[in-house]
Amino acid sequence: MNTPISSLQDASHAPDHDPHCLFCKIVAKQIPSRAVYEDAEFYAFHDIAPWAPVHFLLIPKQHIASMAHISEVHVGLMGRMMALVPRLALQEGCNPYPEGGYRLVTNTGAEGGQEVRHLHFHIMGGARPWLRG
Repeated sequence: MNTPISSLQDASHAPDHDPHCLFCKIVAKQIPSRAVYEDAEFYAFHDIAPWAPVHFLLIPKQHIASMAHISEVHVGLMGRMMALVPRLALQEGCNPYPEGGYRLVTNTGAEGGQEVRHLHFHIMGGARPWLRG
């Protein structure tokens, strides 16, 4: 069943920043991080406990709790976010496709393994055998 766009949550009513969110504090530079990329909409930074030779996170600066909170109002944002992934993966040292590559992971909710309630993608790559996750 399709939900009419007019009945979807208006993204302008969602908080852009959660003062209790770890990732919002990182975006606000209240907590240090090792930056990979930053623009007006997105921030990418190295994972503090990497599972692979290349492991960084890509987040929207806007506070969105999880993939479960994505709707049609986020189509443009999500498209731009996904378009950054291959460029940043190569920039950070992932080998080119098809012999190389990377893993793109997002965890959603407690049962999905989400630890920080701010939408984020893990980009992991580099020479195997990093078989975690």
